[in-house]
Amino acid sequence: MTENVETKTETTDSAPGGYAAARLRLLQEESRSGPPRRTALAELTDQWLAALLAGGAQEAGLAKGAQGSPGAEGIQGVALVAVGGYGRGELSPRSDLDVLLLHDGSADASAIATLADRVWYPVWDMGLALDHSVRTPDQARKTAGEDLKAHLGLLDARHIAGDAALTAGLRTAALADWRAQAPKRLPELRELGQERARRHGELQFLLEPDLKEARGGLRDATALRAIAASWLADAPREGLAEARRQLLDVRDALHLTTGRATDRLALQEQDQVAAELGLLDADTLLRQVYESARTISYASDVTWREVERVLRARSSRPRLRGLLGGRGRGGSGSGAADAGERSPLAEGVVEQDGEVVLARAARPERDPVLPLRAAAAAAQAGLPLSLHAVRRLAAAAQPLPVPWPPEAREQLVTLLGAGESTVGVWEDLEAEGLITRLLPDWERVRCRPQRNPVHRWTVDRHLVETAVRASALSRRVGRPDLLLVAALLHDIGKGWPGDHSVAGETIARDVASRIGFDRADVAVLATLVRHHLLLIETATRRDLDDPATVRSVAEAVGSPATLELLHALTEADALATGPAAWSAWRGSLVADLVKRVAAVLAGEPAADPSVPQQTTAEQERLAIEAWRTGGPVLALHARSEALPPGGRADGTPEAVGQAGAGEGPGVETGAETGAEPIGVELLIAVPDQPGVLPAAAGVLALHRLTVRAADLRAVELPGELTGAEPRRPVSAAGPGVLLLSWRVAAEYGSLPQAARLRKDLVRALDGSLDIVARLAEREAAYRKYPRRRGVHAPPPRVTVAPGSSQLATVIEVRAQDAPGLLHRIGRALEDAGVTVRSAHVSTLGANAVDAFYVTDASGTPLQPMRAAEVAQQVERALSA
Repeated sequence: MTENVETKTETTDSAPGGYAAARLRLLQEESRSGPPRRTALAELTDQWLAALLAGGAQEAGLAKGAQGSPGAEGIQGVALVAVGGYGRGELSPRSDLDVLLLHDGSADASAIATLADRVWYPVWDMGLALDHSVRTPDQARKTAGEDLKAHLGLLDARHIAGDAALTAGLRTAALADWRAQAPKRLPELRELGQERARRHGELQFLLEPDLKEARGGLRDATALRAIAASWLADAPREGLAEARRQLLDVRDALHLTTGRATDRLALQEQDQVAAELGLLDADTLLRQVYESARTISYASDVTWREVERVLRARSSRPRLRGLLGGRGRGGSGSGAADAGERSPLAEGVVEQDGEVVLARAARPERDPVLPLRAAAAAAQAGLPLSLHAVRRLAAAAQPLPVPWPPEAREQLVTLLGAGESTVGVWEDLEAEGLITRLLPDWERVRCRPQRNPVHRWTVDRHLVETAVRASALSRRVGRPDLLLVAALLHDIGKGWPGDHSVAGETIARDVASRIGFDRADVAVLATLVRHHLLLIETATRRDLDDPATVRSVAEAVGSPATLELLHALTEADALATGPAAWSAWRGSLVADLVKRVAAVLAGEPAADPSVPQQTTAEQERLAIEAWRTGGPVLALHARSEALPPGGRADGTPEAVGQAGAGEGPGVETGAETGAEPIGVELLIAVPDQPGVLPAAAGVLALHRLTVRAADLRAVELPGELTGAEPRRPVSAAGPGVLLLSWRVAAEYGSLPQAARLRKDLVRALDGSLDIVARLAEREAAYRKYPRRRGVHAPPPRVTVAPGSSQLATVIEVRAQDAPGLLHRIGRALEDAGVTVRSAHVSTLGANAVDAFYVTDASGTPLQPMRAAEVAQQVERALSA
């Protein structure tokens, strides 16, 4: 009790020092947080501003009370009003103060200006952000009528000090204006929210969300209050207040840990914010934020649908009355229009007024399949489930028997196969807890964040999105039902420790059995979940010309039918992950692998590794030219992601530049069309010699070319060519040429000319171009301009992949992508004294995952001890 009195005594003094000390003590109190602290901070600020108003009124001659009275109760015709977040009493430690100085217009303008200065300047002296205005009630209403945001702020107007009747009159008028103008203002409010969502994204899926502006954030929660104030519709209240409280608590902790007025929950602050809130870790924090955002987003969707329905009904009534000759509700014909036409969709399910509702005869307590039947019907019709229907199903529907009856399984498959409309219906079910009731294992992946920036969704939304993508591929497989269920379950193990594919296999077996699949189908689903990454990882990181690679995939898959399903699942999974996870190039690699595996499963003889792999006519031409000239030959090809791997629709790549010995500068990419190609393939043929990989990679880095993918292999030329006198000696084993295939993009600006690339590659190979020094100079220049502090990348990891090949040792490198990374890896392998037989480079977002097939000098795989030493040497080089 003593502390409260002490605080009030200090803050009644208008001096900033007293308020600052009391404010600091309040924010440092560990026993008070959340709503109590926000309320106390608002009350503390009210007392300080009231004292400032009282002192200012005395100085301006506006106080009606006794001379020298410190209180503001006697002030007439002037009031201090809190609006916006301050009006709601939601002051976070670094929140702005939204304050309106309201006066009735009877006082002299100079006196009002003096009073305003007496209130505003101490706030600015404190370093607090102040959003202030001075208006009469009529001016405030006029501004609100012209500015939607100003009107929203007045809806939360709260009296601080001065003439309380003045504040009450403005608040009453602002609410009356809002209700009268609701048919016009609410569509404007919705458009404002949609534009904000386009700019800031969806809070429930962002790794660095804006707690206020993103969809599902605090702005949307405030918009729901405004809709309720219009009396047109009201938001679902279950969980909404708690969701808003949690977001405000996170913002409080963010302000305290950063010392800044920020609403963006950056990655580097998440651990500190989690600790401030007493949460386990940053993932727990994000999951709580996502759950709150999902609650607000769902409430927004439901509420805006209701607003649309009400406004649509209001706009149709005048026309209806005109058609009926002015008859009122008692006239014939009006009842049907008021009730809304009901169209049957499925047993117990009908459409009414743009939503799916339960039929009057539906009995969810006797029909356990009804929730899935209603959801499937809604998704197939492209309509949302009504809030009332979902809540009735959640409250009355009985659990499904185990195993599920065939109809329930069919309805689930129908729901998953509906395409884009599946997402909204799934969210309707999930909001009321029906998904976790049907699939209890869903709870572990619900709202679970994914730290890999390649992923655009949380785990649960990614699973649903994969099913959406899989529905478009269902005509490619013989068992679309297994494809759709595998898509829904492929990452279900991410809620468990260890390899999520291994954990997911066990869960998938259990779920598939409960759903009602037979033993054979359960085995297929388990295989699909266990190996859902097998094709993409093998195709982009392994040598497909190595028979061991293809054989290992065939053994894991087991049958052509499973391979067909796994191929479609791989594509659906990658497409649902994000744009960095799939491309025409990746698709061509996976298709090539599938073709080879299918041949093995069909019993066709495996390719003889001693026979050189086939080369295209262009590759052979480049290799012959490189051998004849004794130097590198380059070719650039523009490639659109929409085109097949060969280039144009007829399979011919679009050449944009080529350079060899004695040729001119070549053609600069995009010079003829005026547009930069989406992707560029760079082919380099060079006589086999040490240092080719690091030299080529270094030249690309110097020219600021980002390597998206790369492949290196040796090409053996026909023996009859040795009759021609080459400009370089030919080994006794016959002429050898290295062919490097790169998929590159310019970091910025235009792509360099092929002739310039060749010139620098020649210099790098003969030692006259010091790539290491040039890259070091650039890195030093970058250090002069440090960027915003970001997340510290994990250290590189270099491992040996045992059993991946019988012809070479596979060294796998996982590291943060950076300019010159491939050059450093190539140098480290050269320094280790191994020969790179082939290389397979893959970049996913900021992560590089590269595989190098290496041999010793005799061309045989490395011994295990030697392989481990090479891996450690490369890892040390990358960590330096």
